[in-house]
Amino acid sequence: MKATVFNKPVIVVGNLAVGGTGKSPMTEYLVRLLNGRYRVATLSRGYGRQTRGFLEVHADSTAEQCGDEPLQFKRKFPHVAVAVDENRVHGVRRLFQGGHEVILLDDAYQHRALRPGFAILLFDYRSMDQPKWLLPAGNYRDSFGERRRADLVIVTKTPPTATEAAKERIRRSLDTGRQIPVLFSAIHYGPLVPLSPDRHPKEARLSRDHTVLLVTGIANPTSLCDYLQNRVKKMIHLRYPDHHPYTPETLQTITSRFHGIGNPSKFIVTTEKDAQRLLTPALATQLTDLPIYIIPIQAQFSEPDERIFQRMILQYCAITLGTDPV
Repeated sequence: MKATVFNKPVIVVGNLAVGGTGKSPMTEYLVRLLNGRYRVATLSRGYGRQTRGFLEVHADSTAEQCGDEPLQFKRKFPHVAVAVDENRVHGVRRLFQGGHEVILLDDAYQHRALRPGFAILLFDYRSMDQPKWLLPAGNYRDSFGERRRADLVIVTKTPPTATEAAKERIRRSLDTGRQIPVLFSAIHYGPLVPLSPDRHPKEARLSRDHTVLLVTGIANPTSLCDYLQNRVKKMIHLRYPDHHPYTPETLQTITSRFHGIGNPSKFIVTTEKDAQRLLTPALATQLTDLPIYIIPIQAQFSEPDERIFQRMILQYCAITLGTDPV
């Protein structure tokens, strides 16, 4: 099958392993970098949605209609076009026909029907010493050799304790012989914001006095668990599968576990992605009295990696569109 190539910037953010490498924060970083310079749109498959075909996402859409991550993008960047389509070629064509100049494809590294102009491949720092076996023996959905198709490799969730020697070992392990840059990014967690701002204070601060009930339905919550455990008295984790569809029964379990915590200084923490599935009309009445807070997340680079990353992306877009580099 011949892959479709577009003559405008198409940037793919993907990984080889199954979930949990930080694709959404990296896509959001690209939105912040490019929005204002170009007419940017994001396109995802819309994992877990109950619809089919091309669909433009709106702030009042539901996760059932479009998937949790696209809804997260739209609510964080309301002026950026966000769409879903399991047929990425069709979706990209529709967005370019709508006047958009740069398309960001979230989780499309394995979509062979489309050849991106620029492919960003992510690896979780913690996974680099683990066996890189294909499913079902391991958790790789593509062979490790497929990293050679990338234009840029980023090792995500790099801990602050990572040494230059450790980074150099990882660079060597990812070497493809094509001199593809290997950069390192970290996770930055922002201040907690309430899920229901009309019922609870505008922010909550973590302290050693608190007990936190962490509720997640994401692929890899390890970094978040480490972050919270280092900042609160006790953390209790209710872990659900990635993209878990929250139901009234799930909320009953969460409510029961929360009320069973003896420490009066307590609240619930969840992720931005989980918040999209919690904020549904069917759960609204059960959520209002629970002090649920969302912890925002961003990808963060240190110098010189940030400078290299931004230069490569901006040069690619400028060259492809025939404009002056910004």
